Amino acid sequence: MTYTAAENRYDQMQYRRCGASGVKLPMLSLGLWHNFGAITPFETQQSILRTAFDHGVTHFDLANNYGPPYGEAERNFGMHMDRDWRPYRDELILSTKAGYDMWPGPYGNFGSRKYLIASIDQSLKRMHVDYVDIFYHHRPDPDTPLEETMAALDHIVRSGRALYVGISNYKPEQAKKAIAILRQLGTPCLIHQPNYSMLNRWIEGGLTDVLREEKVGCICFSPLSGGLLTDRYLNGIPADSRAGHDPRFLKPDSITEEKLTVIRALNELAQKRGQKLSQMALQWVLRDEVVTSALIGASRPQQILDNIEAVNGPAFTQEELSAIDAILA
Repeated sequence: MTYTAAENRYDQMQYRRCGASGVKLPMLSLGLWHNFGAITPFETQQSILRTAFDHGVTHFDLANNYGPPYGEAERNFGMHMDRDWRPYRDELILSTKAGYDMWPGPYGNFGSRKYLIASIDQSLKRMHVDYVDIFYHHRPDPDTPLEETMAALDHIVRSGRALYVGISNYKPEQAKKAIAILRQLGTPCLIHQPNYSMLNRWIEGGLTDVLREEKVGCICFSPLSGGLLTDRYLNGIPADSRAGHDPRFLKPDSITEEKLTVIRALNELAQKRGQKLSQMALQWVLRDEVVTSALIGASRPQQILDNIEAVNGPAFTQEELSAIDAILA
């Protein structure tokens, strides 16, 4: 059945300018990290993507090794592209990344020019697109000169393979240097993608200052801390939860009683605000406009609908923000 997007899709989302660029991103973007590999039925993937776009989520985020197995999320997305998304390509921001282990041998990892250019070429073939909107270096490389990695990103833009470039998982000083090199090359850094949530606040120790000063966007991944900042684990580990059936990234033994005490206290505060915990957690990472967007994952369409409510949640009072700080401390 041919897909036709909802006519009112842009009425259901708010958008923020990405740094000093001309690009606006939806406040919630869809990450294809977990549920677009071989373990998720194609029809489920399709319904998640369609539900997201029907509600104004215009940004789909991938990486070369998302799966399982490696490359499978991009391969699946290529089929979705052919079936649903080609008519809407100019309404989408598509991103992918390279930097982690992807293929055997010394040229399938980290940040060499050889790896990054080979990887983007492979990604474009898998995704069935001529270019991506954003290409990221996925993590810093301790051995390759930063100048080589950034020059490869610059070349990828100049060759038409990507419109913009970004960095991910870079610490403040590394980010500042990378941003400066890219600016000098004439291909500004559009965006940084760090891990950020109520349970992982490391970017507040300098990175948000760098991004604000340099006028670079920020899109945080794992804003729900792998699902911990939802109501799924308040009373233990459900068999159908991520920790219960796919513990690659959220291991059952990491869900400690100490963490659950914090999560339950946050859940009580969310209920007082008339929200689900997940909605409050998403709204919290977006409370500072230096964060352009938050990346959500979904295993079913209803999670998209629940999360989108966060965009229109009640503004935090100073008392609520102080209460959250006290709980997290």
